[in-house]
Amino acid sequence: MNNSIRIKSNKSNLKVVRDFVTNYLSPYTLTEKELNQIILAVDEITANLIIHANKEDESKYVKLAIFQTGDTFLFELSDNGHSFNQKNYKEPDLKKIISEGGKGGMGVALVKRIMDKVEFTTQGTSNICRLYKKVSYTI
Repeated sequence: MNNSIRIKSNKSNLKVVRDFVTNYLSPYTLTEKELNQIILAVDEITANLIIHANKEDESKYVKLAIFQTGDTFLFELSDNGHSFNQKNYKEPDLKKIISEGGKGGMGVALVKRIMDKVEFTTQGTSNICRLYKKVSYTI
């Protein structure tokens, strides 16, 4: 089974990413909750890369690769857009955003709650986001 996909930076490709993750994980008996949370986290980071890092420039690409070791999955997203500045990132007050009816600004916080570990790095011109999730499954 192919473990990677490369898409143009267009929001219409988010469905392609969700379907790819779903199909890749289908041989594993994840709970519906685990599967939906993983799909949501990968979708959110991919959307951020498309919208914020690459400004929906279809000449730019986002790559997703999935690796599995033991009971842990690694979802590695990479692109060549603007890097995510972790130093300037401030955890949002989710209750305040929700109570004020705000939209946006909660994605990274949500992903950090869903996944076991989230890393953002830059190597040369490549930005890499790694999402780790430990699950219980059988094949």
